[in-house]
Amino acid sequence: MNPQKLAALLVPFVVTAAGMCCLFGRRKNYFDAFLTGARGGLETAVGLLPTLSALLVGVRMLSASGALHDLSALLAPAADAIGLPADLLPLLLVRPFSGSASNATFSALLKELGPDSFPALCASVIMGSSDTLFYLFAVYFSAAGIRRTRYALPCALAVMLFCIFFACALCRIFFG
Repeated sequence: MNPQKLAALLVPFVVTAAGMCCLFGRRKNYFDAFLTGARGGLETAVGLLPTLSALLVGVRMLSASGALHDLSALLAPAADAIGLPADLLPLLLVRPFSGSASNATFSALLKELGPDSFPALCASVIMGSSDTLFYLFAVYFSAAGIRRTRYALPCALAVMLFCIFFACALCRIFFG
C-alpha cells in the first residue's frame, strides 16, 4: 500500500480511537482531564499576551520607522567583508524577533532578487533551519516562570550566528 494512503487512513483512525477512549474510558475520566489541560493552556496563553504584545509592537515599530533599513545599510560593508550577502541583513535582523515579519521580509527578498539568486538561496536555508529566538525565549521562559536565563540567550545567539554562516557556506559549496 502507498505510504500516503496509509497515512491518510491511519490519522483518522488514531483520532477516532483517542476519541472513543475519552468517551468510553472507565478507569479515568478522560474528558475531565482534557478540560483541565485546556483550561491550563488557556491560562498560560492569557499570561503570555503582555509579553507577546510588547515583542510584536517593538518589531513593527522597528520596521515601520525605517530603522531596520538604516541599520541594514550601516552593516552592509561589514557583512560583505565577512562573506554574507548584504541583501540578507533585513531578514537576519528580523528573524530572531518575529516569524511573520521574517516571512514578509523573505517574500520581499524573493520577489526583488528572484528565487534562484544566491541571497535567496541562503535565505531559504536560513528560514528552514532557524527560528524566532527572542519570541521562543519570551514564550517558553515566561510560561515556565524563569526570570534568569543565565547563559541560554548568549549560547542561542552564538548558535544562530554559526548557523547563518554555515548556511551561506553550504550554499556557496552546493550552488556556488
